[in-house]
Amino acid sequence: MPLAMTNNKKADYDLALSELMRQDPTLLTQEQKEQHLLPLFNFLHQHHQQHCSEYQNIVAANEQQISATNVDALPFLAVRLFKQLKLSSIAPEDIFKVLQSSGTTSQTAAQVILDKDTSARQSKTLVNILQRTIGKQRLPMLIIDSPNIVKDPKFSARAAGIQGLAFFGRDHAYALDDNMQPNWPVIEAFCEKYHEQPVLIFGFTFMLWAYFIQALKQQNRQLDLSQAIVLHSGGWKKLEAQKVDNVTFKAAIKQRIGALKVHNFYGMAEQVGTIFVECSHGHLHAPLLADVIVRNPYDMSVCGIGEQGIIQVLSALPTSYPGFSLLTEDMGRVTQIDTCPCGHLGKTISIDGRLPKTEVRGCSDTQAGATV
Repeated sequence: MPLAMTNNKKADYDLALSELMRQDPTLLTQEQKEQHLLPLFNFLHQHHQQHCSEYQNIVAANEQQISATNVDALPFLAVRLFKQLKLSSIAPEDIFKVLQSSGTTSQTAAQVILDKDTSARQSKTLVNILQRTIGKQRLPMLIIDSPNIVKDPKFSARAAGIQGLAFFGRDHAYALDDNMQPNWPVIEAFCEKYHEQPVLIFGFTFMLWAYFIQALKQQNRQLDLSQAIVLHSGGWKKLEAQKVDNVTFKAAIKQRIGALKVHNFYGMAEQVGTIFVECSHGHLHAPLLADVIVRNPYDMSVCGIGEQGIIQVLSALPTSYPGFSLLTEDMGRVTQIDTCPCGHLGKTISIDGRLPKTEVRGCSDTQAGATV
């Protein structure tokens, strides 16, 4: 049963969050999940009204109620606001990290303000989600990027993504050199050492395709990593323009790497931790501490199952900044509720692309000059 909020609301929030994280996603229906999430979202709504003047002004201007009676009625911010405003619900001295979303030189990067509690909460949740996909054992890890990206003092979303995922691996090897070319000696040494055991490969989708898979194809190389688990995310817009869909992408990976499993995931810098991971049946699942709503772009009404609209993502994690309910610039649809053959209950989604006339902003879209 969901935990009731008392006068000590922050303590109740922490307890309810921990209780929900312990739930089994194969047993908790969407209706039951929303019963757990709604008090958490209402707490965050009230918390950010009290501690973030910009959020308070936006809510007041829209005559938003103090609390919502269902998840669909919760307020939401346009994700673009994080590029235009420094939205924070903590004192300057409590800032632990400022995460900047990816952006090209012509774009303004979003700023996400983190304190230690929010950062720890996000890390713990990410572990909880990914261990259900890749297991609890830390695997040898091949990262499809250059090691320089994590050395840059400007903490980008791309670097944060790599650092966050690197936690799940060991004996890390970077597959690309400083010029974004395959570092064949490193790749070959990794394959020679680990070809007979499970390994983890991570790369942002477009970079994995453009700099790694295509390089293997051009040199007619195949890697012996038949027990590899491949995780990737972002950058689909460029691949769609080249007529590369998810089926084609997976087939090419399995042909060139021999991977055992390939999992896409959907997430963003503004809601680190609550990622939507693709299951064995190819469906992106909303995690336990997050939810998703698809809204009609013309009147913001809630779309039915299978109807295309703008994706709104909700996360129960951020207390340091008002990013718990965000209207993205992505188009998609809810594809199932409680009916996925993999057994994971709740909502599944598909991502159809960007809203027309919005900038490309994915983590892997920021590497200029890529050709395939």
